[in-house]
Amino acid sequence: MTFVNVCLWRRDISCMLSYKKLDVYRCAIELLALIADVLHTLAKSKGNSTISEQLKGAGFSIPLNIAEGTGRSTVPDQTKHYVIARGSAMECGAIFDVLLALRLIDDPRATKADELVERLVAMLTKMCHF
Repeated sequence: MTFVNVCLWRRDISCMLSYKKLDVYRCAIELLALIADVLHTLAKSKGNSTISEQLKGAGFSIPLNIAEGTGRSTVPDQTKHYVIARGSAMECGAIFDVLLALRLIDDPRATKADELVERLVAMLTKMCHF
């Protein structure tokens, strides 16, 4: 491999993981950490498996779709994944509202979740070019 090829290869590697540099991705991971904490709490009592699975699926979808969208080469492909991530963020927001209404989480965690979801939806809305 020539020097030029090595330099191009290294640049390609750093581009491959460019999603990790995005604030929207970091925010999604922060929300996912909060979700993991809530899921741990929900697992301690019976009858929460349905809402737990819904929250888990929506929470995982956000960073995964951001990463996948970032890796796509066309704007329509990128946008499709950002729209899915945006919808999943809104779903998480609604689930946290349900959990709070059912008194399954406390106010501080619900407030933190709302803040993160608002940030995510705002950033993803801009990324979707709405």
